[in-house]
Amino acid sequence: MSPNVLLLSIQHKYASMIFEGNKQVELRRVRPRHLRNGDLILVYATSPEQALVGVFEVEKVVEMSPDELWQIVEDKAGVTHENFRKYYENSSIGFAIFLKNPFSFKSPIKLEQLRKKWSNFRPPQCYHYLKDREFNIVQSMAKSDILSISEKSKAYQTELAFS
Repeated sequence: MSPNVLLLSIQHKYASMIFEGNKQVELRRVRPRHLRNGDLILVYATSPEQALVGVFEVEKVVEMSPDELWQIVEDKAGVTHENFRKYYENSSIGFAIFLKNPFSFKSPIKLEQLRKKWSNFRPPQCYHYLKDREFNIVQSMAKSDILSISEKSKAYQTELAFS
């Protein structure tokens, strides 16, 4: 099974922290459907950057009450306890996407560039699973073998080779 590729909009500050190695968990109030270990997340950094800046592999997804969640992410999420509480205010469940293998693109793919090749591109408000055509556009623009960072992809390629 090949990995799903998900596009997430992440605030510029937090996107930078991911690729600097200072943030190992992405927090969400809504769990992306079908997200599993080994899937890939393309990071769209919001304003002022407004660009696809890199990709990371999903290590695991954790779902629990915000109080319980804070206990396991407080030193990995790159946020203060106050900001964490504000983010999950009125939420009974929180989600944490633990990441591994963050890979930043040599050159960010700016919003204007994306729209030239992917005419109806809109940064997702929540998340967006890429279709094959969309993934191919991003991969060609990134000039990288994005799938190569996923353990799931490596297992899938091996499986294909032996079928």
